[in-house]
Formats: sequence, C-alpha cells, structure tokens
Amino acid sequence: MGKKSLLQRLTASAENLDAADLQEAVEVRSCMPMCDTRRGHQVKVVGRLRSVTYTPSETVPTLEAELFDGSDSLDLVWLGQRRIAGVEPGRRIVARGRVGVHNDRLAIYNPWYELLPAGAP
Repeated sequence: MGKKSLLQRLTASAENLDAADLQEAVEVRSCMPMCDTRRGHQVKVVGRLRSVTYTPSETVPTLEAELFDGSDSLDLVWLGQRRIAGVEPGRRIVARGRVGVHNDRLAIYNPWYELLPAGAP
C-alpha cells in the first residue's frame, strides 16, 4: 500500500471505507456494480443488506431487503415469505436475477442468493 492510499484510508470516513470494501467485493466476485443495473437485465450483484422488512398482505406477503454495494442499492423481494434464515441486516450476500421494479425502486424478485460467511469479500 502506497503512502497516498494509506493516508486516504486514515482520513476517510467509516462510511467511505465500507463503500470501498463493498466495491472491492464487486470486482473480486465478478459482479455488476448496482449503479450499472438496468430494468430487464439479468444480473449478479453482491453487497451488504441494509434493511430487511416483512410486509404482511391478504394476497401475497413479501420479504424485502435493501442490498447496498458501495455504489448504489436495489431491493431483493421474496414473494410469499415471512422470514428467510440468515437474511438479516448486516449480512453480505450474492444475488442473481432479472431486474424489475418494486415500489418505484429497482428490484430482483425471488432472487437466487448465496449468504456469504463473515469476513468474506
């Protein structure tokens, strides 16, 4: 690590350092940055879950999770689910699927996903 990058890391905010670490995981895992995702495209993304919300409904209950990769975020939406073991705020996850829209935000419905172990890029 050069002097300039060490100085940048020492003076950067925790939020900026976290975003940089998440962006590194995007590269390491050959994923698409969320800032580049577009509606209708099949994508593979990686990031950290910021929030997980269960929304009860008389028709189809949903479990929604906001996934952030340091560049942007999108929602993962599981239809008919109340809870999924391991899907909780702070967890790193890789997800794949077709990007659509849910509540005016980009989202992947019923994504294929992989929960990453703590400390994994």
